[in-house]
Amino acid sequence: MDAESPLAAAQLRRAGLFPLLHGLASGRTTATALAEISLDTVARLDPLLHAFVDVRPELVREQTEAAERRRREGVLGRLDGIPVAVKDNFDIAGWPTRAGLPGRGGHAAAHAADAVARLRAAGAVILGKTALDEGALGAVTANPHFGATHNPHRIGYTAGGSSGGSAVAVATGMVAAALGSDTLGSVRIPASYCGVCALKPTHGEISTRGLVPAARRLDCVGLLAREVGDLSMLLQVLAGHDADDPRSRRRRVALALPDWEPGRLRTGVLADPAAAGIEAPMQVVFDAALARLEHELGERQRVDFSDWPYARMRRAGLLLMEAEMLHTYAADLAADTAHPASPAFRAMLDYARGRSAADYVAADRMLDAAKLKARRLFAQVDVLVLPTTPQGAFALDAPVPDSQADLTAFASLAGCPAVSIPMGLLPDGLPAGLQFVGPPGSDLRLLELAGVCAAALDGAPAYPVEPALP
Repeated sequence: MDAESPLAAAQLRRAGLFPLLHGLASGRTTATALAEISLDTVARLDPLLHAFVDVRPELVREQTEAAERRRREGVLGRLDGIPVAVKDNFDIAGWPTRAGLPGRGGHAAAHAADAVARLRAAGAVILGKTALDEGALGAVTANPHFGATHNPHRIGYTAGGSSGGSAVAVATGMVAAALGSDTLGSVRIPASYCGVCALKPTHGEISTRGLVPAARRLDCVGLLAREVGDLSMLLQVLAGHDADDPRSRRRRVALALPDWEPGRLRTGVLADPAAAGIEAPMQVVFDAALARLEHELGERQRVDFSDWPYARMRRAGLLLMEAEMLHTYAADLAADTAHPASPAFRAMLDYARGRSAADYVAADRMLDAAKLKARRLFAQVDVLVLPTTPQGAFALDAPVPDSQADLTAFASLAGCPAVSIPMGLLPDGLPAGLQFVGPPGSDLRLLELAGVCAAALDGAPAYPVEPALP
């Protein structure tokens, strides 16, 4: 194909943000073409995968017309004409924010979430809202009201959660990028299972105003894309202080520059992977990735996590979520008789209802312990590298492992940024994720390192992922 030829649909579905923006600028594609390819892909694949819960083609076409007009006039946003998806726990003005609960579908949001408003100000085309676990409380995206979201690599397997719909939409080329939320790993877990890239930024770096709260001390706007560089672009579009968000981070200086020297990098790896519950197949893939990244990761240091009770720390984070959700969803649970919450969801909230205020304080203090653990850790090393999840994706009808978030919870509880990239395939042929965790404020450094490692590993699946019929 010569340089002036229009880009084919398959090329556009696999491309990252930079090639798409170049294609738009060169005239090899248009915002309308991108949107129609996205809509066609959703129409073809979503009945099988259930990545979306709300797509409005007429509104998509209104947005693309506006993007075409801006391009003719020469006043463009950073993401002008790029199709993106938004998890259905973010407010979009005029749309319901169901958060995985159908009873919330009768009320439209009055205002857009800050992250959504920033996407639109940058010219992004919002394709629709993606599926999530009920109340965003889970890591499987097997919603009893909207149906299970399937892993595009293997129908009948979990996509992870709670941002499973967003990860599937990115992996299959329905959209170029997507918003999710990450409280204990909710973008990193599905990124690992679906073979895409994800960023949980430093806590407070992106405003969470307009995001249905799960646990405000942990909640982050999470980003999903097929390339690490796209996460950097999205971060810089979405980051910034929001005076109306009490947890928004006001930086005195800019994010630390991406100036690590790979050959002199101090990389921490877990001294005892078995104690972390990492399953043998995942450890094999992880060890192979480390061997290939000998230069990129510099000096290796085994770091002691014997003082980190994985299950107890994850359970502390879950209690904070369950307790806060009792407040967040109180009116919904009391009033929703036509579409009641599932017994499983109510049981999780009832667990928090049965805890005391002292139990909550004990869990809250564990967050402080996590922050201190991170300070001590990052005084010794520059970055912590570990698998994103202890296991790969599993069948939707199989028991759900309690440990899914054990390796992602550390960054969440400590308020640190974390990046997940594909590192290769497990023996069963499903993707595995490699996770990088850095000190608060090191987001750009972490993304640069992850990008270098992603290029060296070449572990991403062939995009767009085309699901095989069961």
